Amino acid sequence: MTIWLSIGILFTFAAIAFVIYRWGNMKCIGVTPVRNFTFIAILFTSGLDVGLIMFPLTEFAGYADIASSPEYGFSNPLAIEFGFWAFFIWAFYFLTCFYFCVIEPRVKFFEISLIKFINNLVIIGTCAFTAYLLLTNLPWYLPGLGDGETLVGSFYLIVFLVIAAAVYSSTNIRYVKILSLGSSWLFLALIAIMWAGAFLTDNSSVGEFFTTFALLGDYFTNLHRFVLPLNDYHEFYLFWWFAWSIMIGQFTARFVGGMRTYQVLAAMMIFPSIPIAVWFSVLYYYSANAIPTAGFYNLAMVIVGVTFVINSLDSLVRLYTDNLNLTVLRFGKTRYIIGNIALLSGLTLLFKLDFLQIQWVGALAIALILGCFGYILKTHYRKVADIERSPKANKIDFTKIELAN
Repeated sequence: MTIWLSIGILFTFAAIAFVIYRWGNMKCIGVTPVRNFTFIAILFTSGLDVGLIMFPLTEFAGYADIASSPEYGFSNPLAIEFGFWAFFIWAFYFLTCFYFCVIEPRVKFFEISLIKFINNLVIIGTCAFTAYLLLTNLPWYLPGLGDGETLVGSFYLIVFLVIAAAVYSSTNIRYVKILSLGSSWLFLALIAIMWAGAFLTDNSSVGEFFTTFALLGDYFTNLHRFVLPLNDYHEFYLFWWFAWSIMIGQFTARFVGGMRTYQVLAAMMIFPSIPIAVWFSVLYYYSANAIPTAGFYNLAMVIVGVTFVINSLDSLVRLYTDNLNLTVLRFGKTRYIIGNIALLSGLTLLFKLDFLQIQWVGALAIALILGCFGYILKTHYRKVADIERSPKANKIDFTKIELAN
């Protein structure tokens, strides 16, 4: 699996370099373009899930334990956490976004029946894994509903309601803009609240925050170490990112609003990384100084995490139902909602039983990416080589999203 993952990573970065070299200055226009701020909000909130909110506080100690994990000894826990979540790996999303915006309309690789089936397996599996992550992290963040370790009925109910809300919101694409902007503002508010709690009420100086933030510099001086997997846990993260990459690219491609290719890459790598860097710095200060988060802060993190999950699941449900023609128009809203809730709830329980693993899903995504490249070389090389612009049918019209279903 490690070799397969490494092949996928090296191919992805080589493909990104080629795209920038060949089409770096071309304008990218999706079928439902939105303004740049809205695009970044959609990207950020669709491309991340509850793990961004809930994982770091449970992981910093493990990255600091270099006696057990000496491979982390080259840097500090904050830089390592950032390396697992930000900057370089967001380029995965850029490659697939560019492909679905510019190349797929000419190639139609993902319209081949077998490929469409495999792609939707990846999407549905990742949907369920996202809900599973929320379920397994709730005991740590809401110990008042249980003993802080085991899952109780309340946690299953919360996840069920989240799945139901996401399925309902997926019935109309206009909810995407509301969810994405709302999730972004909630996340920024959470950062501000927890920053104030750490650096104002804890009698700390603002300078201590910048001292903590500066630790992120280790990530950039050790950027090369994060390209290939450091260990099994990093490998898990990288497979997870691949599992997300195709569907997030497919989803976000429709919203690109005229940015040039190099600007899309910069936007995807830089803008999401800034709030992630600030957020992780705040959380690391809490962890390093043993500041408790129980109560209000944990509840606030759960609320924001839940909105992220709803936003992510909304985009993924919309993708696989569109791809498989399991739409509201075909089945009606009631059967659409009941069917998708049942499917995702069942698969979430399969992850809970260790019947499924996200690494398998990520491996399938890599196979799709490499298969697509081979298909282009064999059947559409000249057509792709001659591309000079986005599809002619795609026009910059920011009112389209208001009219879409």
